[in-house]
Amino acid sequence: MALTQIHGTTNGAKTLVRVRPRGFCAGVVRAVDIVELALEAYGAPVYVHHEIVHNRYVVDQLRRRGAIFVESIEEVPVGAVLVFSAHGVPPRVRDEAKERQLRVIDATCPLVTKVHLEALKFAREGRTLILIGHKDHQEIVGTSGEAPEQTLVVGSVEEVDVLDVPDPERLAFLTQTTLSLYDTQEIVARLRERFPSIAGPASDDICYATQNRQEAVEALTREVGLILVVGSANSSNSNRLVEVAKRAGVAARLIEDANDIQPEWLEGHGDVGLTAGASAPEVLVEQVSQRLASLGYTNQRDLDLIREDVRFTLPPELTVRQGTAR
Repeated sequence: MALTQIHGTTNGAKTLVRVRPRGFCAGVVRAVDIVELALEAYGAPVYVHHEIVHNRYVVDQLRRRGAIFVESIEEVPVGAVLVFSAHGVPPRVRDEAKERQLRVIDATCPLVTKVHLEALKFAREGRTLILIGHKDHQEIVGTSGEAPEQTLVVGSVEEVDVLDVPDPERLAFLTQTTLSLYDTQEIVARLRERFPSIAGPASDDICYATQNRQEAVEALTREVGLILVVGSANSSNSNRLVEVAKRAGVAARLIEDANDIQPEWLEGHGDVGLTAGASAPEVLVEQVSQRLASLGYTNQRDLDLIREDVRFTLPPELTVRQGTAR
């Protein structure tokens, strides 16, 4: 664990502790890069199915460059370039894109793709699939679409308690990648209690970045009395960071950007923590840091906890075009 002073001195000033890892994960970096490279390779407009990642700032920046975000394949002109978001899509969306002869570039996070493949495997084994997650979240919509007639979605222990399944001996579970570790463990434990023969994934579905950021926030709760989480309201992993802090007894607020900060939140807090969800860019963290400095938090430091070096490769369509351009 490394603690690095970035500016200011310990002179009685209020302190801001910025925890790492924070912000963009490898899947988000890849997804944003895909849209930017598609715009360079094919020119504007490039259509994107759903928000490429759940962050308003990122979406607005890409929109200014010529990306058009749609919720329905019918909104995309025949033959146009379409990017699938990092959250993944159900097979029916892929079929609709093929029917419209769209040039599809898939920005689905590889860790989400792993869950899709697991869902297909369990479905082929004739199992009822229990998906742990938020039923309206794009990732769950995509995964459940792999075998909709065999899939049930649960989001709490209480929902597990009233679950009605066709065959308790033929079950499997998978999880949304951006959930709270604590909540997921509780739900899985109850599933195994009710259905001892239930199958599960070979490895944890919670993504490395979600897990790392939650563990970092948990460590941060031992340093400060208030934690600000930079992220959009529709970002599942950002909301989970707020929950992790509150579960540890520390006040926490989700903020879109520096403009959301209310000075009254800071009253009585000499030490404030700062992190960012996996779809929030570092520029927003810097802006929040500057705003807090203007509010008296001039002693600012980084708390470095976990080093991340995960990288995901680009889709072949863009790799080939990059090679041609060179």
